[in-house]
Amino acid sequence: MRFRSIATTATAAALALGLAACGSDDSSSSNASADKKACSKADLATYAKGKLTIGTDKPAFPPYFVDDKPANGKGFESATAYAVAKQLGFSPAEVSWTVVPFNSSYAPGKKKFDIDLNQVSINPQRAKRVDFSTPYYTAPQAVLALNGSKAASAKSLADLQDAKLGVQVGTTSLDAVQQVIKPSNQPQVFNDSNDTVRALKNKRVDGIVLDLPTAIYLRDAELDGATVSGQFDAPGGGDKWGILLAKGSPLTACVNDALAKLDSSGALTKITDTWMNQYAKAPKLQ
Repeated sequence: MRFRSIATTATAAALALGLAACGSDDSSSSNASADKKACSKADLATYAKGKLTIGTDKPAFPPYFVDDKPANGKGFESATAYAVAKQLGFSPAEVSWTVVPFNSSYAPGKKKFDIDLNQVSINPQRAKRVDFSTPYYTAPQAVLALNGSKAASAKSLADLQDAKLGVQVGTTSLDAVQQVIKPSNQPQVFNDSNDTVRALKNKRVDGIVLDLPTAIYLRDAELDGATVSGQFDAPGGGDKWGILLAKGSPLTACVNDALAKLDSSGALTKITDTWMNQYAKAPKLQ
């Protein structure tokens, strides 16, 4: 998802299990030493020598980024990116950000970045073309609607079946609408996040489907007279986001190792609590 709950105890436990699963229990000490050397900063083959180049889309919305400035270290994904970079040995001054449109990030071909954080959901189709880290977050979907619309008064998924819904192209929200809500009419699909929000403002749709944290941010900061009708799980039990890398990237194992260390130390939970907890609340639609 791009617009794309917050770590409840259950979610945090699942995340910890997912990160732990990326390690190998039967690694020999020699293999462990080789892995450690391969992940040392001097041995990392990065896009720009001596730097870690990180991609994300523009605009970069809160709570993932603040003031549309990924390099300021503020926001969930900015903070996570810098924490991973630090684990890999890069100082903030050695991190370079580049704009990567959401759909371009997982398109086939060479990448002009080392890692990309952009609320990109892990799914089998994308994984054929790019690498993903182990999940660093699991998000529910949500319905954002203008007050007075059919979608705004929905109390269940069934109440949304006759609503006119909008989604951003290439996101897991489209799958969520089709597989979970199963509306009478196909959702309208828009090119990017700006177009999707604009369609809601202009009442071209009754509601839009996107991840819960972004839905709450848009309700509170960008839209007048809007409501988050409720949240629901994406197909497969949640929308799991991974750090995206080029297919076969030599950095993938190192990024997984960095995430595992951040998880075991409690640093990832702290980042999640700092930036995401206020965006966790919405009724559950079933």
